Amino acid sequence: MDLVSFSEKDFGSILLQYSYNLNSGDIIAGTIFHRESKGFLVDVGVDIAGYLPIEEVFLIDNSDEQKLTKLVNNTREFFILAYEKDEKKLLLSVKRLDYIRAWKRIKQLESEDIIFNLPIINMNKGGILTSLEGLQTFIPRSHLIRFTYYQFTEKYDLPCKFLLADEKNNKIIVSHKLALLCLYSNILKVGAIFYGQIKQIKKYGVFIEIYGIPALLHISEISYEYIKNINHIFQIGNKIKVRIIHIDIRQARLSVSRKEII
Repeated sequence: MDLVSFSEKDFGSILLQYSYNLNSGDIIAGTIFHRESKGFLVDVGVDIAGYLPIEEVFLIDNSDEQKLTKLVNNTREFFILAYEKDEKKLLLSVKRLDYIRAWKRIKQLESEDIIFNLPIINMNKGGILTSLEGLQTFIPRSHLIRFTYYQFTEKYDLPCKFLLADEKNNKIIVSHKLALLCLYSNILKVGAIFYGQIKQIKKYGVFIEIYGIPALLHISEISYEYIKNINHIFQIGNKIKVRIIHIDIRQARLSVSRKEII
């Protein structure tokens, strides 16, 4: 047989000469060739077609009709969820394979302890929903700098660092404040003096912000003299001069003092 006369039919006959030993958990290449109401048929080079349910396509959203339509004739790798040779059933997943690979990359990012930028997808009272390697990720409100609604209507990314990466429960929580604290680590040091804006006044102290990082000026660090009413000294919105006395990396916040400030 010469190369000119070699056809797809010939190629198919050669494939039949080989026996494929498929098992659940294997990764196999295939081509999606037909769309059904609840899934897709996939040619993986064996005598039965694989079935890819719609819910096993994307990691987050399987309702994007435009993306689903483009899958036909797409050749890629699939994860075998189940294979029953006698019943001629081959159940495939793209989501499971992407999930495994996503967590592998996430674990690598976590081990490198780096800062990464994430898009703002949605927001609620608790914080911001975003996505890392295609997996849903959450930024708690307590780990965000103060914001306005206008900022969140803009399309821009937030620098973040990991707080929690739990593969078993598929939970990823990151901090924007922690990333900022690391970005400014060359200047935000114990003993450094800054001006911070007063955001809140409590009986026990004053909350200010320095480069978007929250800082507590405890009432005991305001003066060596007794303070009867803290509200008589400070006003929200004013800027005051303080010295950093402690940096809480885990909570991404500072403790400051007004004592011995010239």
